[in-house]
Amino acid sequence: MDKGFWVFGYGSLMWAPDFPVAERVIARSDGWRRSFCLLSVCHRGTLAQPGLVLGLERCAGASCTGLALRIEDALWPEVIAAIRTRELVTEAYREASIDLTLADGRRVAAVTYVMRPEHRQYAAGLSADEQAAIIAAAHGGRGPNADYLFNTARHLEQMGIKDRAMEELVRNVRDLLQPRRE
Repeated sequence: MDKGFWVFGYGSLMWAPDFPVAERVIARSDGWRRSFCLLSVCHRGTLAQPGLVLGLERCAGASCTGLALRIEDALWPEVIAAIRTRELVTEAYREASIDLTLADGRRVAAVTYVMRPEHRQYAAGLSADEQAAIIAAAHGGRGPNADYLFNTARHLEQMGIKDRAMEELVRNVRDLLQPRRE
């Protein structure tokens, strides 16, 4: 196992880490899946109209491919404090250390944020249509929920990571937004 300070991004941390990154490598974690299962009441929605963002859920037989971000040792205390402020705002996630296999074959342990299924913001089991309706309508402190989806999908595509469910969700949200643009 390689040493160093690593963070696993599977959503917005891939495209908007908001901290200095020494190294970026495509990475996979087995036994986890990325899903739109977290009602966002701050960043991509409000209490009155929650948005929907990604969470990392334990799932036997699944794997999640995202981005491993290495942080310089000297910056780690400052960076992890900033990430915790961002990711743990409502405590819907819990911080965890998970094993990653990097695209170049290295294995590292990385900090990431996993969904707490007992939390009131957990929204598992929504249909694709329900997800699309929430995402198309919501807007929070970091902007429209749809932008979060589109940015995540675009970055996955740029990295060569196929996510058919997310591609379908992008199409559904675009269809819902289309009438508003005409």
